[in-house]
Amino acid sequence: MKNGFGWDNFLLRLGFATILVAATYNPSGYSFYHWAIRDITSVGPEQAVAGIVLLIGWIIYLRATLRSLGVLGVSLALALFAALIWLLVSWKWISPENPATIEYLILAAFALVLGLGMSWSYIRRRLSGQLDVDDVED
Repeated sequence: MKNGFGWDNFLLRLGFATILVAATYNPSGYSFYHWAIRDITSVGPEQAVAGIVLLIGWIIYLRATLRSLGVLGVSLALALFAALIWLLVSWKWISPENPATIEYLILAAFALVLGLGMSWSYIRRRLSGQLDVDDVED
């Protein structure tokens, strides 16, 4: 078992975060939102199972992200990504008339924040040498 944390570990966490975000919603039309939520009157057992699996994934990722980055860290990361998207629009690298592009960038930002949140304890330890220790419940 590898004791270190490397790019492969970060990319694995980021990959799962991207799958979670894209499976929940994406502008292509192939997502849980388009499959189940858009027509809530025809939800069947398949949609219920998929929704519960997605909910479990969101709870795991959100809890880990909030514990590692905190509300302030998550807010700053999202603010940074929002400002970067605004900058790209102001430079006319992306067009506000193409909402799908902006939606994909927003989804990528969410996935990056979740991936960073899942990996932050390892990254911080590599950068600073400090360990994080969670409270142990009795």
